[in-house]
Amino acid sequence: MPRHARSVGRARTLLREQAASWKIPDEVTETAVLLLSELMTNAYRHARTSPGREIWARCVLEDGGRLRVTVTDANDTLPVPRRAAPEDESGRGLALVAALAADWGAAPRPCGIGKTVWFELESPPRDAS
Repeated sequence: MPRHARSVGRARTLLREQAASWKIPDEVTETAVLLLSELMTNAYRHARTSPGREIWARCVLEDGGRLRVTVTDANDTLPVPRRAAPEDESGRGLALVAALAADWGAAPRPCGIGKTVWFELESPPRDAS
C-alpha cells in the first residue's frame, strides 16, 4: 500500500474481511484491527523513506489458531516503546500492542531494506453453529 493515511483504513478493512472469512471471533478481530491500525499509522507517520516506497501488511492464521499480523516498511529504524505523559496526544501505540498482543516484536528485513513489526493474537475459531 502507498505510504499514505488512507492506507491505514484500507488495511483495517482488508483485515476485517479476511478475519470474517476465517471465522475469527469478533473480539479478536477488533483487537487485531486496533493493533494493525497502530502499526500502519507508525509506518505511515514515522518511516521516512523515499517516494514510491510502500508499506506491506500481511495476516496469517497459523496452525493452533494464532493470528499473526505483520507490517513492513522501508525504514531501517526499529520501533522502541516510549512512555507517554498523560497530556501527550500520541506515543501509546506500541504500549497498546505490548499490552494486548500475545506476543510482538520487530526485526530488520532479512533480505532487503527496512523492517518488519509484528504481533500475534490467540484466535480460537467461532462455533460453526
